Amino acid sequence: MLLGRMRGWQRGWHDRTKIEKVELQSMAMWHAMPWIFFFSWNSVPLALGLRDDTVAHVLGWTLIAAAFAQCVHANRSVRRSVDHYLNRAGMPRRDLTVTCALLAVTLGLALGLQAVDGVKDGMMGLTVLFLVIPLGQSLAFAVPVRTFLARFALLDAAIVGAFAAVGARGGQLVAFASLIGLAGLMTLLSSRCSAWTLSVMWEADRAREVEARLAVAEERLRFGRDMHDVMGRNLAVIALKSELAVQLARRGRPEAVDQMVEVQRIAQESQREVRELVRGYREVELGVELLGAQGVLEAAGISCRVTGSAAGLPAPVQSALGWVVREAATNVLRHGDAGTCDITLAVTGERTTLVVENDGVPEDAAPGTGSGTGTRTGSGLAGLRERLAAVDGTLDFTSEGGRFRLRAEVPLPRADAARPDKEEVLL
Repeated sequence: MLLGRMRGWQRGWHDRTKIEKVELQSMAMWHAMPWIFFFSWNSVPLALGLRDDTVAHVLGWTLIAAAFAQCVHANRSVRRSVDHYLNRAGMPRRDLTVTCALLAVTLGLALGLQAVDGVKDGMMGLTVLFLVIPLGQSLAFAVPVRTFLARFALLDAAIVGAFAAVGARGGQLVAFASLIGLAGLMTLLSSRCSAWTLSVMWEADRAREVEARLAVAEERLRFGRDMHDVMGRNLAVIALKSELAVQLARRGRPEAVDQMVEVQRIAQESQREVRELVRGYREVELGVELLGAQGVLEAAGISCRVTGSAAGLPAPVQSALGWVVREAATNVLRHGDAGTCDITLAVTGERTTLVVENDGVPEDAAPGTGSGTGTRTGSGLAGLRERLAAVDGTLDFTSEGGRFRLRAEVPLPRADAARPDKEEVLL
């Protein structure tokens, strides 16, 4: 049962994108931070520092319980606070109100302990240092940095004034003021800086998605313009000559046949031009695909090494292998957790061989299960096999030791079989 849950967690982790993993790690840190400070600065030091007095023990243990409630509420509200900072949700005003209320309770108990001198010297400072941590964490996500600093300065002054009112003096008040300021800076740096980094990563991810959509839209517009240029004039001529042929036919003129013959010729020419346009649109250049795959993978943080040259390969071979590169690079990005990817193109004897190998494949993932390059066996790899079959090529893959290896081979026409072996690093 436990082993099954662990495997489920592992699969869930590998199914996440890199930015989702970063966010999950940040959330874990933000959840753990109040508890680390609770045990190191509040509960243990305060319990050990209470004087042997009934009132002191009642106030002290009640303060520990209230501080525990602060941590629980901080964990419950941190998700909403982070979502607000990332512009996914509105201001969590109710959470901030509860956080302020819990701070008021714990501060009142701390002032009571100070008034009855229920804590040994030096221990109250650690308690005060912890009390503002949960509020500082929530406030760091909720308001701008300047507002945070201004509000924390007011909070610092209010707490120091309250302790002065119950008998704290001199160096103790200075220590309280310094510790509260330190707590504010710690929460601001640990929470705000990590959240800012996370927001920048999400913005970059959205920018890449928008860029990809714009590229697709631009290509569609280009194809639409080309299609209009090819078909617009011919269709206008066909419509005009057809109308003329109708008029001549109604008058019994023999020239109507000549006009329809011309319409037939223009229609056949238009069909040929459309075929050439679509063929040019669908052609894939292997060299361009290799450079494009390397650029996209490295932009995603995956180290990519491309070896070999596509220069001189026949167009059908380049097109078939170009689709292999495109599909392989896409699946490396979408699946697994690759850190490196090697693409090797070699021309040996009478065959051209393309090998794409990447790491980051889960040990228990079989080919076609959704991890690594070899995903979508029923669609992606099947489609590649069909394209390779058109040029008598073959495709196979292996998954072992956390690495996935995709290998495509295409025979060269006899005119190209005598080309010498060539293997050079592109970039």
